Amino acid sequence: MMALRQGIAKSGSVTKIRQQEATAANVVSPKGISKKTPGVSPSKAGMSDHTLGLQRRRLSVVSDNKLVEGMAQVSTTDVDYVEDGSSAVAAYAGLSKKGYAPYNPRKKNQDSMIIKHDPESRSLLLCVFDGHGEAGDGVSNSIRDNYPAELFKNPKFASSGNLASDAANIKVAIGESLQVVEKNVIHLSIDTEFSGTTAVVSVIRENLLVVGNVGDSRITRGYVTTAANGAEVIATESVSIDHKPDRVDEKARILASGGRVFAVEYDDGIDGPPRVWLGHMDVPGLAMSRSLGDAVAHTAGVVSEPEYFTRMLDDSDRCLVIATDGLWEFMSNEEVIEIVMAQKDPKVAVDLLIMEANRRWMKEEQVIDDTTVIVVYVNINEMAPVGAVGTVSGGGDAAAGAPGVHADVTA
Repeated sequence: MMALRQGIAKSGSVTKIRQQEATAANVVSPKGISKKTPGVSPSKAGMSDHTLGLQRRRLSVVSDNKLVEGMAQVSTTDVDYVEDGSSAVAAYAGLSKKGYAPYNPRKKNQDSMIIKHDPESRSLLLCVFDGHGEAGDGVSNSIRDNYPAELFKNPKFASSGNLASDAANIKVAIGESLQVVEKNVIHLSIDTEFSGTTAVVSVIRENLLVVGNVGDSRITRGYVTTAANGAEVIATESVSIDHKPDRVDEKARILASGGRVFAVEYDDGIDGPPRVWLGHMDVPGLAMSRSLGDAVAHTAGVVSEPEYFTRMLDDSDRCLVIATDGLWEFMSNEEVIEIVMAQKDPKVAVDLLIMEANRRWMKEEQVIDDTTVIVVYVNINEMAPVGAVGTVSGGGDAAAGAPGVHADVTA
């Protein structure tokens, strides 16, 4: 932190300072080095989905352009379907793509994801992880590799035949399994003092959605509602709530643990995002209030316990988007859902989202964050008839005016 302040005094260049901040060993990189600005939807900016498609095709042939490194290799996995009629999911696809940083030519992709179906419980597991710090890729990849087996073998994850009971049990299984894989990371000799990862763990069983969130990655849903004139319109809402250090409840816990929350201030008045610091030292500067790993930050009130959300998917639901903040930094929920709902193929939707997110990163920051996106199309009417499944209740609305979404805050 002192080095950052000295660098500000010496150089006076915001661009240079942002790069110093992003490459400091104890500061999350590259996310959080900009001040978020409201996005403009592609349609309002005069950019159609057709235009986005043309952009994607143009970039796909510029394989020797360092500024779009990896673009030629962008391809999602084949589209998957839940074909046995046991799920409200119609189709899904996902992609994790490495970002670009001109000052770090050896940059690794610190994001990872899980897309895995468990035939025994007839559940679909969808996860994204956003690693940060020097060993962020090691933390993220280790949890990705070990989490599915750990979750599926947890006794609480088994199907009981009653979705109301399953909702509570799945939350327990998600939390217990995350604790196990987090401890295993340390045993693998991965340095987690200043490194860690976010996690959005989503389980879909029949039409039950259970989410465990740690950090500032996010899951958002698109659904149909009725406007005042009686017409059907697409609406959006965040299913999970980002864990930012200045969120009132998160900040209270950090302060009670002896930590501090403040943003780095630059000479020209530009503030970075709020960060978590030790009470007696200007480290680690973590830009989220919950994470897996990050041993030093955990002594200042950062925790790894998930915040849970449950929802019974119904005939109003159309899509889910699960993504790291490489997508959400410069794109709003509304913009994301607008692009997804204009498509029918989740693979195409994923490609378009990543291309648009990358374009905005280059425009705003001249760097591109690692970006991981999973798109799920929901069609409750394709489900085979099931017996009595019970109902789900929770600890309160996850967001104002959010129908059917319930939150259960742990920690």
